[in-house]
Parts: sequence; C-alpha cells; structure tokens
Amino acid sequence: MLRPEEEDASELKIGDDFLKSKCLMNSEVAILLEHRCEQLKHMSEDSINQFPQVFEKSLQYVKRFSRFTNQDAVKQVREVLSRYQLAEFELAVLGNLCPETVEEATSVVPSLKTKGRGHDHEKIEKLLNDLLMIKKFE
Repeated sequence: MLRPEEEDASELKIGDDFLKSKCLMNSEVAILLEHRCEQLKHMSEDSINQFPQVFEKSLQYVKRFSRFTNQDAVKQVREVLSRYQLAEFELAVLGNLCPETVEEATSVVPSLKTKGRGHDHEKIEKLLNDLLMIKKFE
C-alpha cells in the first residue's frame, strides 16, 4: 500500500489544497476587519455597537502584529513579493515577519533555499531590501 507523501513546508510539500489557497498577511486581514467594522457601525443606528468577542480579539491581534499599517504600503508589499514567484504562504510569512537578513528569511521560510527555485542569496537579499524600503517610507 502506498503512503501519501508526507508534508514538509521546507520543501514546499504542503498539500494541494494549501498550495491553491490564497494566504493573507496580518496587515491585509487588519484592513479587511477594520473595513467590516466600519460597515457594521454604519449599518447600526446604535452608537454603542457590540461586536462579537472573537471579532474584536482577531482585530486586536492582527493590528498588533501587522508590520504595515498604510493600505498603499500593504498593497505594495504584496505586489513586490509577488514578483519573486513565491508560494502564497511564503509571501504571507515574509510579509508578516519582515526578516532583516537572508539567514533569518531562510530560517523562517526554509523552502526559499530549495535548489532549482532561483532564490539565491542575492535575490533573497534584494527581496528583503525591497521590503525594508517600503517599511522605511510608510
């Protein structure tokens, strides 16, 4: 009997469902939840809106751990990272954590150093510099 191939994110073996899924950065989730919050406030005539606790806690979490707060910067981060042909989860991890060194980036996203993907040291360094520039001018 054949066993299904074991999942290993360091080698991009994460399953078809996950590979096809869109991953959002914390900054993107914060923007979506804030927008939904504004919608709910406008829909309700009651100025003392009570949001479900899970909604409030989720919003607090993503705001706390968002590296980018400006909506244009968040859009630019996704555009810049998309140029590097990353898997969705790699893009989200790098956008969430904003590693500062190549070693840190390959430590949190080991699949970056997979042979044959074209992510050599210089390319990863350029990616990190691009992120730093967006953060610097946010």
